Amino acid sequence: MYYLRRILFAIPLLLVISGLAFILVRLAPGGPFDRERVPASPEIQKHLLAKYHLDEPMWRQYLRYLNDLVHGDFGVSLKYRDHSVNDIIAQGLPVSMTLGGLAFCFALALGLPVGFFAAANRGRWPDRAGSFLALLAVCVPGFVIAPILIMIFAVRWHWLPVALWESPWHMILPTIALGLYFAGQVARLMREGMLSAMQSEFVTAARSKGLGENEVLFKHAFRIAVLPVVSYAGPMLADLLTGSFIIENIFQIPGIGVFLVNSSLNRDYTVVVGLSLLYAVLLIGLNLVVDFAYTLLDPRVKYE
Repeated sequence: MYYLRRILFAIPLLLVISGLAFILVRLAPGGPFDRERVPASPEIQKHLLAKYHLDEPMWRQYLRYLNDLVHGDFGVSLKYRDHSVNDIIAQGLPVSMTLGGLAFCFALALGLPVGFFAAANRGRWPDRAGSFLALLAVCVPGFVIAPILIMIFAVRWHWLPVALWESPWHMILPTIALGLYFAGQVARLMREGMLSAMQSEFVTAARSKGLGENEVLFKHAFRIAVLPVVSYAGPMLADLLTGSFIIENIFQIPGIGVFLVNSSLNRDYTVVVGLSLLYAVLLIGLNLVVDFAYTLLDPRVKYE
C-alpha cells in the first residue's frame, strides 16, 4: 500500500515539475530562433512561431504539451531539425545510462572496501590512508580529475583513448572521472556505518556467542553498516545518470547531458522540458527502488 501511494503521489509531482520547467524555460531571455546563422525575416519568424504553436498563450501550449505527453510524445525539437525529443532520448539515454551504471559500480567497488577496512582498522594506518583518499576524492571535482586522467593515461602514456564512445577502452577514463567523487562518499558512509555497527548491541551479542572477528564484521556488522550506503545509492545513481553532462562534454560522449546543455543554451523548449521530466522520473523511480531494497536488508524497517 505504501508503494502504491508513492506511485500515485508521483503523478502530481511530475505535473508540477513539468509545469515549472515549461514556464521557466520560456521566461528565460531569448528564443529558439534567435541564434540562427541567417536572421529570419519577421514573416518567417511569425510562420515558425505558428508552426510550433509558440504564438498561442502559454496555458494553451502547456495543455497541448500534456495531451501529447499522455500519448507518449515529448514533442519535436526546435533546433535539431527532423528529430523528436523521443529520438534524442532513444539516442542519448542508453549512452548516459551505460556511463552512469559503470560509474555506479566503480563507486561501490572502490568505496565499500575502502570504508570497510578503514573502520576495521580504526586508528591505524589503513584507517588514516583510507580516510585521506576518501576526503581527497570528495574534494576534487570530476571536471578537475578528467583532464588529469587524460594528460596521464592518454597524452603521456598513450594507454587509453582521449575521447568518444566507441569501445570498452573509451569507457575507462570517463567512468573513473565520474565515479571517483561518489566512491569517496561511499567510503565515508561505509566507514561511519561500520563504526556505528561495531558498537551496537547486535554486534556485541554476536561476539558474546564466540563468533570470530571476521565473521562478526562480514556477516553481522556489514549488513547493518551498508544501510546508509543503500539510502545514498538511489540519489547517487540518479546523479550519475543525469548529472554526467560535464564529463560527457569533456570526453565528447553523445549522452543526454550534452543535449540538455546545448538545448538550454539554444532555448530548445521541448528538449529541455522533456529531459527534465525524464530526470524527475528517474529520480523518483530510483528512490522508490532504494526504499524497497532498504526493507529487504533490514526487516525492522516498515513503511506505513
